[in-house]
Amino acid sequence: MTLKNKLKTIGRNIKNEIKVYQAVIKDKRTPMLGKIFLGMAVGYFFLPFDLIPDFIPIIGHLDDIIIIPALVIIALKIIPREIVEEYRGKFKG
Repeated sequence: MTLKNKLKTIGRNIKNEIKVYQAVIKDKRTPMLGKIFLGMAVGYFFLPFDLIPDFIPIIGHLDDIIIIPALVIIALKIIPREIVEEYRGKFKG
């Protein structure tokens, strides 16, 4: 598999996961705390400021690389696996 194909696959997977998270947030079965953590991850991504400013080389982007996935991981531990897998099945491919 070429690098270009790998990047396309990664991009497609990220796009599908975002669709899954959007659907999970809208699902009435999803616990409120899980919705809050997913919302915080999205909010942190779009906020114009960070805990560590991005203009500081390397460290400035590290907080984005660590905080956003951590919030998603916490949310996925709270949300029942069946709900997430249901939507992953719908958006797979």
